Amino acid sequence: MDLSQVIRILMNLLCLVFIFSKSEGRELDSNYVTCGSLVKLLNTRHNVRLHSHDVKYGSGSGQQSVTGVDSADDSNSYWRIRGKPDVLCQRGSPIQCGQQIRITHMTTGRNLHSHHFSSPLSNNQEVSAFGESGEGDDLDVWMVQCGGTYWDRDDSVRFKHVGTDAFLSVTGEQYGSPIRGQREVHGMHSPNYHNYWKVMEGVFIQPSNEPLRHDEL
Repeated sequence: MDLSQVIRILMNLLCLVFIFSKSEGRELDSNYVTCGSLVKLLNTRHNVRLHSHDVKYGSGSGQQSVTGVDSADDSNSYWRIRGKPDVLCQRGSPIQCGQQIRITHMTTGRNLHSHHFSSPLSNNQEVSAFGESGEGDDLDVWMVQCGGTYWDRDDSVRFKHVGTDAFLSVTGEQYGSPIRGQREVHGMHSPNYHNYWKVMEGVFIQPSNEPLRHDEL
């Protein structure tokens, strides 16, 4: 882990401390996932959390790998919910069903990404983490599919990749060394029970009149 990653982790942890201190004793304004929230996402079929780390794929794109892990307390499973590039996503505003978002890995600052490479184990569509400091390209954009008006924290939702129409999925294939036991995360073009996700642990940003930071757009 290099110095820039250590600094990014420390800044995110300081942000979490600030958020908890500001929200202590306040009632939550809603039960929705909001722009700027930091969450862990659980695949409901295979009971693993969406995860990444600075380990590259040995095939396909060679980009940073994305996996599913059993552990509930791994800090590498936190992702920030952000707006798509150049579209305002007001901090604390509820994410709408059908809204296009970016999902940014807290530790490495890379965005959840997909493209037309085959995934290493199942030969479905590869899902990776891409970009630097939260900035990647138009293949970092996902659409939230849910049943109501807004993304409710208790709902199971799907994430559809806007560029390729694949759904973020897990089907159970497990890696060996160096990430032994972690599950392959990939894209599938059919909506099914392998591609439902639910918010678990998280810090949910409440509405604020403070100006947006660049990394919240």
